[in-house]
Amino acid sequence: MWSGVFPAVTTKFTADGALDHAEMERCFALQVEAGVDGLIVCGSLGEGPMLSADEKIAVLKTAQSVAAGRPVLMCVNEAGTREAAAAAHAAKSAGADGLMAVPSMVYHTDRQETVAALRAVAEAGDLPVMIYSNRVAYRVDVTPDIMEELAGDARFVAIKESSDDIRRSIEIINRLGDRYDLFTGVDNLAYEALCVGAIGWVAGLVTAFPAETVAIWKLMQAGRRNEALAIYRWFRPLLDLDVSTYLVQNIKLAEVLAIGTNDRVRGPRMPLSGERRASVEAIVRTALDTRPALPSL
Repeated sequence: MWSGVFPAVTTKFTADGALDHAEMERCFALQVEAGVDGLIVCGSLGEGPMLSADEKIAVLKTAQSVAAGRPVLMCVNEAGTREAAAAAHAAKSAGADGLMAVPSMVYHTDRQETVAALRAVAEAGDLPVMIYSNRVAYRVDVTPDIMEELAGDARFVAIKESSDDIRRSIEIINRLGDRYDLFTGVDNLAYEALCVGAIGWVAGLVTAFPAETVAIWKLMQAGRRNEALAIYRWFRPLLDLDVSTYLVQNIKLAEVLAIGTNDRVRGPRMPLSGERRASVEAIVRTALDTRPALPSL
């Protein structure tokens, strides 16, 4: 059903903390113009847990307004299953093309609870669902066993694989073949995941560097792996910024320098400052100074 580059877009705020829809339209449009294949709103990078239910739907609608026919998914990442089901139902009512569902980011569910929570979201939304498995950040491992248990429900169509272990991608394919659309969700394992069978990339640094991200994907699809690898090697210090407690601030600062936006965040997050900000700025500026010429695609 889905494949290609799906940016996990950032949410933009005004100086007084409200949603900045005009800036989101501009930034989301840059992704579409670069040739991404879909958009995902209100995820971890989109500060979904810091948004109200109404705000999440508002961001979804802004993305839909510029998506030009591409699928727009909303992340369901509420703490409670009741709230997650309500969010899924609201996304369906608002015309979302699908959901990206992560088990509770507050309570660390066991296997039975994980299965029940994901099924509740699928039933409430009645939309195609990308299962978000991220045992590193959220301490809930949606294992291949669980994926197999859920495979009987056709609404579960894709996996965002973020275990930080490239062997997991191979295990999923060995166990389940092409039952799920397999996406990598770890920026600095993207090339490796695409090499071993992933057919999509839920990307973070794409929000600041869309052309390079799309180029890697297209080159890989064309079998031009060496050209893709050359870009990926340049990209790697930037991609490492995605694998951090400060991934939201890191990537928003990269956006400041690369696409001229702002790095406002919702509390308790604060924009980077001091040595940490200087370090990230140095990485981004070095990348901008050495930006490779992209091959024709």
